[in-house]
Amino acid sequence: MSIATPPGTETVERPRAVERLVTGQPTSDGAGVKLTRVLTQPLQRRLDPFLMLDAFGSDDPGDYIAGFPDHPHRGFETVTYMIAGRLRHRDSAGHEGLLQNGGVQWMTAGRGLIHSELPEQESGRMEGFQLWLNLPARDKMGEPGYRDIQSEEIPEFETGGVTARLIAGRSHGVDGAMQREATQPLYLDLHFAPGTRFAQALAEAHNAFVYVYRGDVAIGGTAVPTQRMAILANTAGSDGTVIEAGAEGARALLIAGQPLKEPIAQYGPFVMNSNEQIFQAVEDFRAGRMG
Repeated sequence: MSIATPPGTETVERPRAVERLVTGQPTSDGAGVKLTRVLTQPLQRRLDPFLMLDAFGSDDPGDYIAGFPDHPHRGFETVTYMIAGRLRHRDSAGHEGLLQNGGVQWMTAGRGLIHSELPEQESGRMEGFQLWLNLPARDKMGEPGYRDIQSEEIPEFETGGVTARLIAGRSHGVDGAMQREATQPLYLDLHFAPGTRFAQALAEAHNAFVYVYRGDVAIGGTAVPTQRMAILANTAGSDGTVIEAGAEGARALLIAGQPLKEPIAQYGPFVMNSNEQIFQAVEDFRAGRMG
């Protein structure tokens, strides 16, 4: 996709400060895929409507080759963003897609799906992120859905030496590839030239965080090094964030959304509003009624 000049600008007069920095936890998932869990379960209420963020990246096939064989989901959406590599998605609703460099797989589990995500490469680098986005109670048992978004379908724009890829939401007058009414997610992948800055207006009530995956940035005078998540403070009267890159440039995700303020009950791949609903999800899965 060609990089365009955005039709609008973002004005931020009272930027948010960094509330705290978070270091991800090394773990494995699927059939042994090594990854870093950046947004963990204890942060779900603080960063509502976001439930999880995993970062994965390795040049060693042993870290990713087994992939994520068949497993269920219910009650939320998964957003997988591939920086490098090839990953094949198949699910029990008949959806299939190939996730590759710069692309996004946006899956709505709804009432339930069984899916797999398996590498289509035996060597080279595999790198990307998976974000879990909650669904409101009214939609948790809704129809499952899937969209395979190729890299060229993701809007890109350049402002002040920063290239922005807009996966979801709206920024600088540009609409992202996806929109969601209830959670209003903003998902930006920002590529900073050395010493550049990026301003983004944010609704005061929205929760927001920045994850730096190359280089380093500063937010409100707080240094944010690579592989750290900065949770942005929900300060009354704040109207956005300003991110400044270091001397070597940087790449970072800026993610924000409207909190649902609903109860969260999670058991592995099921996220509902009560323990009773979780028990039902487990029973439905065991009885073959999911997907």
